[in-house]
Amino acid sequence: MNNDLLFDFTVDKAAKTVYITREFNAALALVWDAFTKAELLDQWGAPAPMRAKTKYMNFEVGGRRVYAMVSPDGQERWAVQEFTSITPKTNFKMYNAFADKDENRELPGSAWDYVFSEQNGRTTVCITIYNESFERLEKLLEGFKIGFTMTLKNLEDLLANLS
Repeated sequence: MNNDLLFDFTVDKAAKTVYITREFNAALALVWDAFTKAELLDQWGAPAPMRAKTKYMNFEVGGRRVYAMVSPDGQERWAVQEFTSITPKTNFKMYNAFADKDENRELPGSAWDYVFSEQNGRTTVCITIYNESFERLEKLLEGFKIGFTMTLKNLEDLLANLS
């Protein structure tokens, strides 16, 4: 990881919220596309050795992304993301829930808020994740931090190759 790029991962258990700030050495338009286009998300959106596979994605308010993280032996862990707000190249919000392959959601889920900004050719992404359930947050937290840190490193590598 590029050590001069900002990376912060903070958990407020009382508020059931995770705050992630990550800086990338890439233009905002490219980082935005990496978070909002299925063909790019599938290249970085799962921690190795898993891979992401999007069933479909409709990036508009009320639209959804249905995807799986696929293990090397073919096991799939599905999720549904529903986009609730989009301000192009600045912010989008979504509701995320695990699901089965037929899109039946496992509730409770979490609300994600992404904020994008660019300064001096670097893009900062601030992500706020509110979990509806403290138990869900507790259950996911350790593995989530490790896995999400790995996926953001995947994104850093992809952006370096695309820039």
